[in-house]
Amino acid sequence: MRDVGRAAQEAPEVVHRDERLIAVVKPAGLIVHRGWGLDPVTLTGLVRRLVGLPAVHPVHRLDRGTSGLVLFALDRESAVRLGSAFEAGSVHKRYLALVRGMAPDSAVIDHPLPRREGGPRVPARTAVRRLADAPTEPRGSSLVEVCPDTGRPHQVRRHLKHLDHPVIGDANWGKGPLNREFRERYGLARMALHAAGLAFDHPFTQARLSLRAPLPPDLAGPLARMGFDPAVWE
Repeated sequence: MRDVGRAAQEAPEVVHRDERLIAVVKPAGLIVHRGWGLDPVTLTGLVRRLVGLPAVHPVHRLDRGTSGLVLFALDRESAVRLGSAFEAGSVHKRYLALVRGMAPDSAVIDHPLPRREGGPRVPARTAVRRLADAPTEPRGSSLVEVCPDTGRPHQVRRHLKHLDHPVIGDANWGKGPLNREFRERYGLARMALHAAGLAFDHPFTQARLSLRAPLPPDLAGPLARMGFDPAVWE
């Protein structure tokens, strides 16, 4: 079992809450649901304790190493409606990522991915835009905005690797020696991927919700040491 640290065992920051749903900020290193690992602490368990309900329903997922917004439904009907919205692609998702090399000004990756591990490949599409770049050592890097139209497992990480600009700190699709260099030089001790925004229509009121999660210190600090201007991501 993995120790996620004291901060990840505390009540998560709440970005939005009403009688139907709650959006919280997940720290890097914490899994969303116990079905995705054997950790004794999960984001779902922390949210359940926070709201005082016997069950809550995560309607999408973030990988362990990714920080940022996670949306939970507080009842089954809301879970079904929100799940349908994600599946239909009507939820706008915005990520920030630090990637290897000089990323293109903008790009669209249209590359099929499996809906589940070992399954057949299905359409998957991701838009990428470079926000800034820096002459980091031993190789330059770029801060990019990533907006996936679909929600396949590890889609952002896989598509950035397909673009030949993998996420720094990604142990699966990145480069171990480069990840270690960034850790030693800049103190980047995590995967540099953050779910920064969600925009969608409320499943019952139809009000448009636009939610944001600021970059956490364990990512913002290393980026500043690399020479990136905080104004770029703020």
